[in-house]
Amino acid sequence: MGNNVPRGDFEWVYTDQPHSSRRKEILAKHPEIKSLMGPDPNLKWIVTAMVLTQIVACYLVKDLPWKWLIFWSYAFGGCINHSLTLAIHDISHNVAFGNKDAKWNRFFGIFANLPIGAPYSVGFKKYHIDHHRYLGGDGLDVDIPTDLEVRLFCTPFRKVIWLFLQPLLYVLRPLCVNPKPISQMEIVNTAIQLAFDLLIFWLWGLKSVVYLVAGSILCMGLHPISGHFIAEHYMYLKGYETYSYYGPLNLITFNVGYHMEHHDFPSIPGSRLPEVRKIAPEFYDNLPQHSSWIRVLWDFVFCDSIGPFSRIKRECKVVKSD
Repeated sequence: MGNNVPRGDFEWVYTDQPHSSRRKEILAKHPEIKSLMGPDPNLKWIVTAMVLTQIVACYLVKDLPWKWLIFWSYAFGGCINHSLTLAIHDISHNVAFGNKDAKWNRFFGIFANLPIGAPYSVGFKKYHIDHHRYLGGDGLDVDIPTDLEVRLFCTPFRKVIWLFLQPLLYVLRPLCVNPKPISQMEIVNTAIQLAFDLLIFWLWGLKSVVYLVAGSILCMGLHPISGHFIAEHYMYLKGYETYSYYGPLNLITFNVGYHMEHHDFPSIPGSRLPEVRKIAPEFYDNLPQHSSWIRVLWDFVFCDSIGPFSRIKRECKVVKSD
């Protein structure tokens, strides 16, 4: 990856992020990959079915004992909610309705957001652009833990706490690292979300609202699906900052495990990312990859050489938006 020079606990590099050059190299050899770009016509129907499933579940859990409510929040509802956050991830790349209908993608992301219980979609889009444009960028890529996180969460027990706190950290970290003005669409996202939460409370009571919110918190924290948060960019092998996972959990996470492919081609929907690997296997098969998100979490907690500091960082020049 060029001249790697450690600075502090992170791995600092003085080269550009690799995915732009990889994209050019792959397209030069396999131009047919361009045919995979564009909207996925099935995404809106899958997401709609998931949202409706959660609304029905809100009715079904309204009279459950609290212990069973939390169980089903973790084992079922939270899995759907986590999957919806990954649908929102795809929608943020305009693959639901295409780039020409960007505003429809924003509103559909707000719709997908409803069962999550807290406004998320529009704010995620705002920062996720930077994650792709400035991967590893100091002060720009808010996916990277702060220095405070590195210092605090440095033992196995503390790393477990850090994993559990992931939903909160993903909300607070952008506000500390790279705060941005609140947009009109974020206000719309918040208003619609609060109205939905109040409607669920009015229809079926507190337990139904807790089912949604608790599921989001639990399944975005210490949960097998959450292994993707660590697997994607934490440096398990020196010099490698993006990793793919090709296991069965991709079936319920919109293929987010195909993460090297996604960063190479962010405009390709998750449903078509396996095709990228099939077309250009010579660019992917020999790269380091994860075989289990549960193993990723285990190693993260118990290996001293891995922790919140295990990220590649670089200085990036800010590009003005059009």
